Amino acid sequence: MAQDVLCEVNNCTYWRSGNKCNATAIYVVSNKGKQASNSEETDCKTFEPEA
Repeated sequence: MAQDVLCEVNNCTYWRSGNKCNATAIYVVSNKGKQASNSEETDCKTFEPEA
């Protein structure tokens, strides 16, 4: 399991200083409905915009 998850999406509620992700779990899915071939074909479903 990864010790540090980096994230540059600073308008996410889980974003912390130093581009760290503070979520307790990360959920990533294929955005094409099939097996992804590269990172551009994936989406982070953990993202929640800051209130």
